[in-house]
Amino acid sequence: MNNPSSVRGGQLLGLILSMIGAVGFASKGIFAKALYADGWSVETVLLLRALYALPCIVAWTIFTQGCRTLTPANKPAIAWAAFAGVTCYYFGATWDFRALHLIDASVERVLLFSYPSIVVIIDAVLYRRRPHGSMLGALVITYAGILMVVTGLDLNILHGNLAGAGLVLAAAVTSAIYYVTGDHCSRAIGSAAFTVYAFAAATLSLTTEHLIRGTHWQTEWTTRDIALFSGLVLFATIIPILAMAEGVRRLGAPRASVVSTIGPPTTILLGAWLLEERLSAAQWVGVALIVFGILFLETLRRANAFSKRNAARTNAR
Repeated sequence: MNNPSSVRGGQLLGLILSMIGAVGFASKGIFAKALYADGWSVETVLLLRALYALPCIVAWTIFTQGCRTLTPANKPAIAWAAFAGVTCYYFGATWDFRALHLIDASVERVLLFSYPSIVVIIDAVLYRRRPHGSMLGALVITYAGILMVVTGLDLNILHGNLAGAGLVLAAAVTSAIYYVTGDHCSRAIGSAAFTVYAFAAATLSLTTEHLIRGTHWQTEWTTRDIALFSGLVLFATIIPILAMAEGVRRLGAPRASVVSTIGPPTTILLGAWLLEERLSAAQWVGVALIVFGILFLETLRRANAFSKRNAARTNAR
């Protein structure tokens, strides 16, 4: 029988780790935009980030879970993990990092945070299940918020955000695909192996693109560049990936996703403090609508899962 105090301690640690992961991911755009200002290209930031982060993630996985974790026998699941990694960490990350050239980091994070609503749509398409009224209402709220964030009810803001917002929303679709694929494949090969194979496939794709296109390397690193890049790799990539994975394991995906709602407000505050970004009143309303819509969706999904478990137990009696 589990000790209640140890269970509470484990959940508290899961809560802290999920918060660390959300705040770390929220800082990504801040580091990236600062590196762009120093003359770094999107290709350099993406590739070097992957090349430095991948060995650390692999080493941590082996150290904490052993080598056998990374040698699962289910080859189709490994292939799907690679597909998800290329989709999200190669295509999606490229679109997302390019968007940071065009829009504020705060707008990027809020729009990317909409991916759970896309998960609901993908699930409805795959399983031919029409979302019920409450879920449709949550989707309407979320996308009304997206419209408010992108437009700010101002044609000038709309014109400035349109291209970048399109790239971020495309990246959000890849995040949703990654989530849906991981939800299924992690049961066969484990979440650690799924993450490693996904990130490795994306890193290979980025490296191949670099070799084919011969893109420019960043050869002159100032002290500021070293600090910013170290922050991007360590605090906005490695630590968030590992912390969020452990947080999900301890809390479960629904509760961890609720904790992750601190991400967009964190980016907005960091953007205002470090990059002097400002949202209009209408955009703030949009942020609130998106966060509320995602929270509502996660609550509904958790309630549905609980109902299904109860139905299964009743049928088994």
